[in-house]
Amino acid sequence: MSHISIDKLYKTYPGATPVKALEDINLQVAPGDLVALLGPSGCGKSTLLNLIAGFEQPSQGQLLVDGQGVRAPGPDRGVVFQEAALFPWLTVWENVIFGPKVQGMARSEYEDRAHEMIKIVGLSDFKNHLPVQLSGGMRQRVGIARILTLGSRVLLMDEPFGALDAQTRLTMQELLLTVWQKLKPTIIFVTHDIDEAIFLASTIYVMSARPGRIQTKITVPLARPRTVADTASETFAALKLDILNLIRH
Repeated sequence: MSHISIDKLYKTYPGATPVKALEDINLQVAPGDLVALLGPSGCGKSTLLNLIAGFEQPSQGQLLVDGQGVRAPGPDRGVVFQEAALFPWLTVWENVIFGPKVQGMARSEYEDRAHEMIKIVGLSDFKNHLPVQLSGGMRQRVGIARILTLGSRVLLMDEPFGALDAQTRLTMQELLLTVWQKLKPTIIFVTHDIDEAIFLASTIYVMSARPGRIQTKITVPLARPRTVADTASETFAALKLDILNLIRH
């Protein structure tokens, strides 16, 4: 489990007309927390995720993971994108163990964990299938299992279920909650879907339009474990309305 601390962070893309993507971002993510970044398209949610992943560097401010500055990508921070980005010529099993193999880990160090992660995401019967033989939701399951097998303590998820149909999306949300409850990784989940943010997260950071700022921090008042029935509760509906009004204004 990892603690993430961001203090007075700015990101500006240089050019003839510099683009301010993020402005004065301050947030704390406790170890083992599940946090959602919510906001309109173009508000800098993905940029912030890329900074935490180490794909980009801030223009100003401090970004720490477990007290260490983030300078580059690392195996402690796994990223799940909207597309699973699997190797199409490798089977499910080969995709899942790819990271540990590249790092030179002994098979005995990762094999049992890989089997466990594949079981947790519900793909034990599909280990020898190629990505082309899987549905979109199943490919995302492979991506999640791959990161967990690598031992990443932080999962950075950039609208990973955005391309899925409504039914599959809900199934994947429930799966993510199951994974989180069993393994307690620190998760930062980017979405523009209010229902998804409320259903998944313990804490929601609502961002403003560009330049992205943290508009407000919301602690979700729903007990865990959560079920689909929670989405029909008065508490859920009231919080959704509050967030809708916040974003609209």
